[in-house]
Amino acid sequence: MKNQITSALSDFFFEYETPRQVLVRNRRVGVVCRLIQLGVLVYIIGWVFIYEKGYQSTDTAVSSVFTKMKGVGYTNNSGGERVWDVADYVFPSQGDSSFVVMTNYIMTEGQSMGTCPELPGKHNCNTDADCEGGSFKRTGNGEMTGVCVNRTKTCEVLAWCPVEDDRDVPDPPLLLSAENYTLFIKNSVTFPAFGVSRSNLVEDVDSNYISSCLYHPLSAPLCPIFKLGDIIKLSGLNFQTVAKVGGAIGIVVDWTCNFDVHVKHCKPEYTFHGLYGSKEGSSVGYNFRFARHYMEDKIQKRTLLKVFGIRFDIIVQSLARKFDIIPTLTAIGSGVGIFGVATVVCDLVLLYLLPKREFYKNMKFKYTDTQVQDPDSEAGSTETDVSKK
Repeated sequence: MKNQITSALSDFFFEYETPRQVLVRNRRVGVVCRLIQLGVLVYIIGWVFIYEKGYQSTDTAVSSVFTKMKGVGYTNNSGGERVWDVADYVFPSQGDSSFVVMTNYIMTEGQSMGTCPELPGKHNCNTDADCEGGSFKRTGNGEMTGVCVNRTKTCEVLAWCPVEDDRDVPDPPLLLSAENYTLFIKNSVTFPAFGVSRSNLVEDVDSNYISSCLYHPLSAPLCPIFKLGDIIKLSGLNFQTVAKVGGAIGIVVDWTCNFDVHVKHCKPEYTFHGLYGSKEGSSVGYNFRFARHYMEDKIQKRTLLKVFGIRFDIIVQSLARKFDIIPTLTAIGSGVGIFGVATVVCDLVLLYLLPKREFYKNMKFKYTDTQVQDPDSEAGSTETDVSKK
């Protein structure tokens, strides 16, 4: 028993096994093998390393966005002149990455809490029985009192009176001057895996440049100041059409960087997308209501605005790459493993498709008779007649 264990350990540590290879001189199989290997090589170099950059590790950025609007608008609606500045037409005013610029509105002034008739079409009636007191209608403006107003043939409601009449949207939009407003975007990104921080105010963008530049995709692609009319145009929409009923624009700040070169080459690229505008449908554009409350003669009143505006969503997308030995070795190792496909395919062709497949089987495999053991034979077994042919 001791001798057997010693022999087994000696064989394990001091013997080396290698597979037997058979050289097959067959042009068709040789060409198939080389073509498959060439395809694998092209895949590894072209797709894995050049296109997918499998030799680099990747990271996405942590980012922050600040915005600032500038511009003044003027309206003269029904003889009432008014100047609109940033505090009036931007919602919210904190400079977030998502905000709305008002381009059109319906104003209902001097509303106070009381009873008044609904608008025609909201809840029509002929008698008081048609107006159920204490009930609400989803599209109504308040709680019904149970009274049918003969003058309008609509139900009386307890609400902010007079109720808003939004059936006619101003056309052309009241704040067409918004086309000339400017938007300043300040964006900072950090790639934690690589310890790199960047800002869209890159090396070429200083205070003198910012004071005079205006974004253009060709002549000024790094300028962080954008004219609203240019943004709408670059997104594929018409400004006057969108300004009437509102819409939404996506501004994408793309950081695609290669840190194998100098970090100064990591610069943002801006693209603009019309997310939704004024196409025909059951619900077009973008709007919301906003009220300003005040006291008059000890009575609480409000001015209600139905705001039609353009919503801007600033979206930061990023991908940074840098050489890393681990993904490089992984890509090379997987590529070498794929080379084994050529061997598998060629073996299938040799053993199952070619006319001399039986001959190649005899050359590739060595058959043994497990019932007869000859200690002097190779590998401790006796060859069968098939292997000796």
